Amino acid sequence: MPIAPLASRHLALALAALAPLALAACEKAPRVAGARVFAADLAGKAKSCSAEDVSPGSGSTTQASMTLGNDGGWCGISASQGGRPYQAGLVQKRAQHGHVFIHTVGDATRVDYTPDAGFTGNDSFAVRLLPGNATLDVAVTVTPR
Repeated sequence: MPIAPLASRHLALALAALAPLALAACEKAPRVAGARVFAADLAGKAKSCSAEDVSPGSGSTTQASMTLGNDGGWCGISASQGGRPYQAGLVQKRAQHGHVFIHTVGDATRVDYTPDAGFTGNDSFAVRLLPGNATLDVAVTVTPR
């Protein structure tokens, strides 16, 4: 008998034996409402970051602000529409001294700003969130580490 089919059969038997244990563990696991936030979603955050969460209205402009220390990390604003994330975000006005990254984290859309290395001072950017054409106009203050 060839080795590969024998090894495959042993693996199949081992998995079959473990399946009831895995199923029992899943049944006892608590149910979590909403989307999950993982440690990877929070990795790289600036040590000093102050930003507010917003719920922009459809077709309107919402003013927001953030203050962060320039230690190489990001600072983010969470925006949601009725407890769920937006489908897309478009940068309408680019930041002059940093980078903007728009992505879904849990049940919200997070708009992250990372300042250029060594920059301190004021910056700003604007993002349009879809659907609904809500605009988020953000004023940023970057302090030294």
